[in-house]
Amino acid sequence: MTLPPIDERTDLYDDAERWSVDELRAHQLERLQTTVRSAYDHVPHYRRQLEERQVHPDDITALEDVRLLPFTSKKDLRDNYPFGLFAVPREEVVRIHASSGTTGKPTVVGYTREDITTWATLVARCIRAAGGRPGDLAHISYGYGLFTGGLGAHYGAEHLGCTVVPASGGNTEKQIQLIQDFRPRIIFVTPSYFLSMIDAMEALGIDPRETSLELGLFGAEPWTEAMRQEIQERVGMHATDIFGLSELMGPGVAQECVETKDGLTLWEDHFLAEIVDPLTDEPVADGEQGELVFTSLTKQAMPVLRYRTRDLTRLLPGTARPAMRRLEKITGRTDDLMIVRGVNVFPTQIEEIVLGIEGLSPYFQCVLTRPGRMDELTIRIEAQHGVGEERKRAIERELKHHIKSRIGTTARIEILPEGGVERSVGKARRIVDERGMS
Repeated sequence: MTLPPIDERTDLYDDAERWSVDELRAHQLERLQTTVRSAYDHVPHYRRQLEERQVHPDDITALEDVRLLPFTSKKDLRDNYPFGLFAVPREEVVRIHASSGTTGKPTVVGYTREDITTWATLVARCIRAAGGRPGDLAHISYGYGLFTGGLGAHYGAEHLGCTVVPASGGNTEKQIQLIQDFRPRIIFVTPSYFLSMIDAMEALGIDPRETSLELGLFGAEPWTEAMRQEIQERVGMHATDIFGLSELMGPGVAQECVETKDGLTLWEDHFLAEIVDPLTDEPVADGEQGELVFTSLTKQAMPVLRYRTRDLTRLLPGTARPAMRRLEKITGRTDDLMIVRGVNVFPTQIEEIVLGIEGLSPYFQCVLTRPGRMDELTIRIEAQHGVGEERKRAIERELKHHIKSRIGTTARIEILPEGGVERSVGKARRIVDERGMS
């Protein structure tokens, strides 16, 4: 597999990317103190919680003192809907984004003008780390609107000096036409939707390797190393991971560097990360897996203290940016965890197995049912075009075997024809819970 050459010039780094660890930690502490003071002085929710803990901003004298602060959950954001966590007057908020609110009230975030500039600067840093350069043409297939993905990528690409194509999500054939006609070097898209785009290209007789695409910034959902390899092999492009969350800022919190592709470099000059045990809430050591928790360091409109992301990962030493630690590729969330007959199962574990079996497409869903007293897991998966019945039966046996031997649970397998699993132009719907429907 031959991939496009990459530009590894370090003269393009900004100052923070060149800081020593000591310089970084000093800036982090100063910014943490400012953030806690702002939250205490201007956000009633945080003032109440800090006073209940008998914690004052002056108590924050070291980075480890972040553990004195209260956790923030998605429920806290919903309880303070819509503007209760803002630390500045609403008139100073120039932009509002929000989650979809599919499970309740949406979570609302606000940005001052300086917040927007900070966000754009960080996404521009991500694009550079992924190999993008000023003058590149960037095709954005993230959704626009209240979702942070589209506009976050858009402003960052413009800030870097790219030419932006704001395609948004959906209308796949039109997207393919624009890619062919405009010849972008960079694409922002969810990995599951990009696989749909690749399939659509091939169905139209277009060789994805003949497109102009060289760099992909893939985010908004967990994806595996096997999916990266499939994308790189089928398109001949570099596939890197971009990470963010609306509650903290949006895309641009961390980015995988194209020269190493060894996990997400966390922009620690703006975000203080911890890993905690999701059961005990106690911090774990660097290198141990747990739940990712973030405290914002530079947000003005809406400072966030110890936000529980529900993402499972590890903190690792820096490589491409030595002072800044890396996040191991996020492959699961505490709220994506399926417990099937006492065994922990994540959709990404299923995906890794699926991508290793010849004749299967990457489109699948994990369906949970409870026909009796015990939960049952069914994997609905598509066979590739042209796979015969005999091969499908062999695939079913192989998939069952690997799920049992590598994950430790049993699963029913439903092999569907091409197009049998719903497609998504955003995040793939990997889990269908039908336990309350019977």
